[in-house]
Amino acid sequence: MQELIERIRREGVNLGGGILKVDSLVNHQIDPQLMAGMGKAIAKRFAGLQVDRILTAEISGIAPALMAGIEMGVPVVYARKKKPITMAGPVYLETAPSHTKGGETLLLVSAEFLHADENVLIIDDFLASGRTLLALARIVKSARANLVGVGVVVEKTFENGRAAVQAQFDVPIHALASITAMEGETITLLDSRQPRLELD
Repeated sequence: MQELIERIRREGVNLGGGILKVDSLVNHQIDPQLMAGMGKAIAKRFAGLQVDRILTAEISGIAPALMAGIEMGVPVVYARKKKPITMAGPVYLETAPSHTKGGETLLLVSAEFLHADENVLIIDDFLASGRTLLALARIVKSARANLVGVGVVVEKTFENGRAAVQAQFDVPIHALASITAMEGETITLLDSRQPRLELD
């Protein structure tokens, strides 16, 4: 998605250690028009699939997942990081390491909102090591639902998360923007007008 790529070039900050700050776009402030465009782009990419439900993680995955859900006309479920008192009954629980906060993060989804044999599309803000996406995928598997694809806003290809996810779940993965390197203060992105190099 070329508009997103250009915005990352202008506003993204390389904080070192593979951490990309895009707080003005996704993680703190949200650009509604850009986010709506992301939802359309994700929905277009997965238009050939039968999707019954979208699953994401609290909190930065919610906005792109919601926009895609509007376009696709399906409900969006997000994994909670803390169990509220309203979450009664069976719960699917996984853990994933937090790249920006450190430590392990809980991911909880009520069994009420994931059903056996449904086709589930996972959407999140980042694909880096793939461990958060793998945790979400395990939740889908625990619910005996079918994972049909993974969509992300930004992929850091140099962290090899795509290979880690596809080694366990053979599903299509689509990234709206792909970062191929983060060295020094630079951020190297694959231009969407260039050949895709099998990134999709």
